[in-house]
Amino acid sequence: MRAQLRRGWRIEMREATIVRNTTETQIEATLNLDGTGQYEINTGVGFFDHMLELFTKHGGFDLKLTVNGDLHVDQHHTVEDVGIVLGELFSSALGDRKGINRAGYFVQTMDETLAVVALDLGGRSACVYSDSVRVKEVGGLTVELLPDFFEAFSRGVKGNVHVKVMYGRSSHHKIEAIFKGFARALKFACSTDERLKDQLPSTKGLL
Repeated sequence: MRAQLRRGWRIEMREATIVRNTTETQIEATLNLDGTGQYEINTGVGFFDHMLELFTKHGGFDLKLTVNGDLHVDQHHTVEDVGIVLGELFSSALGDRKGINRAGYFVQTMDETLAVVALDLGGRSACVYSDSVRVKEVGGLTVELLPDFFEAFSRGVKGNVHVKVMYGRSSHHKIEAIFKGFARALKFACSTDERLKDQLPSTKGLL
């Protein structure tokens, strides 16, 4: 992790790199929390790549992610392990989490669809997910794996993640609204507050 400080408190650049190799997936990833929405992403699952690209752009993060997964088996290991790595990247880049807003939420529209994402980077893992998608695949992505992705992210980042699609027609729009809302909620939670620059965002004094 590398951090550059300015004016004695403000973190200009918060970065992390992870290499994770198992018998099921080989993943290399680099994240810059204070980026400009640049991405180089290849998971081997096109629609999943697109959702992660949207996430990166709307969060203002920079993300490089390369995955070699056992897609000849199915997509499960790839999607879940990306969730683990992405959560761990954010956790590492956030450092001691002093001065961050910690919690964030966003209500995201996508044409006829409305999704709500709320999260809390408070050190405890929990995930509640409901997308109301009734088809097995969207763009070749196995939809039932999305709860596994967000659950894995919540474990990796040590935070609460709540996702709910309120209504909508298009399955594509539902998933896209989720990832855009996820990005913007996380962007706010990771943002720093100058007034609280030396404080952990907890009355316990520990996250």
